[in-house]
Amino acid sequence: MSKALVFAAYGGPETQELVERPAPAPGPGELAIEVKAAGVNPADWKIRAGQMGSHWSLPAPMGREASGAVTAVGAEVENFAVGDMVLGLAAKGQGTFAKHTVLDAAQTVQKPEELSFADAAALPVAGATAYDVTHQIELEPGQTMLILGAGGGVGLMAAQIGNVHKFTVIGVASAAKQELVESTGATFVASGEGAADRVRAIAPEGVDVLIDLVGGQALRDLAVVAKDPSVIISTADPTTVQQLGGVAVVRTREGLEKVTGVAQYGLVDPQVTDRYSLDRAAEAIAMVEAGHTAGKVIIEP
Repeated sequence: MSKALVFAAYGGPETQELVERPAPAPGPGELAIEVKAAGVNPADWKIRAGQMGSHWSLPAPMGREASGAVTAVGAEVENFAVGDMVLGLAAKGQGTFAKHTVLDAAQTVQKPEELSFADAAALPVAGATAYDVTHQIELEPGQTMLILGAGGGVGLMAAQIGNVHKFTVIGVASAAKQELVESTGATFVASGEGAADRVRAIAPEGVDVLIDLVGGQALRDLAVVAKDPSVIISTADPTTVQQLGGVAVVRTREGLEKVTGVAQYGLVDPQVTDRYSLDRAAEAIAMVEAGHTAGKVIIEP
């Protein structure tokens, strides 16, 4: 038997429960793994709350990304074998807040020995997103990249990637995250009222790309600092960014492999700041849902 965190109905954290179940078997194009670490993302609680549609079969397993050891290989899967150490995204209908789960082989890569399981588990969602969003618009060294929501898992890795490429990176986040944002080499700007003016003081001619990880009014307030609306890219609010003249992030299959290589050589630190056991998974999700995390939260079964 195995354990997994599920939500039994759409709503608040009271719908979550840890259940016992048989370890799932992989189907075609899938890999079964023993989970060593799983990353927690805002999408996890948003799915549970029904903010991302209501098409999950209930009870629905929670968690989207994990690292672990391959225990079984499904049909039509090549380049993976039992015993391989991997990181990847959950297969359809599966969740990673579990002792055992099933990954989508097409969205899974080998884990480099240099990466810990915790760091590896932070890459399939946040890392790959950071890679894709920072490469969607070509910038030259010295050009300005503004990141709204720079203190979270995606933002911190995006800032580091920008620094690797020698972009001028400005990170907007809450005051409590100033030290963390500055540790990436970014210039910190406090979020909230007047943030656009504070950015203008640093980049009076505007920014060459605005990466939005927050959405809503915060995005609307900062959109004015973009040199052109078309250079605004959002991972959080496709409706608002399109209204403003920008675009949603385009996810690629190469993003995970690329960011894993970048992390392997120490150019990006996933900034894992908090670790919880599976029995305390609800606490990990609550921390992310409250928006008070500084860096990446990991569950280690």
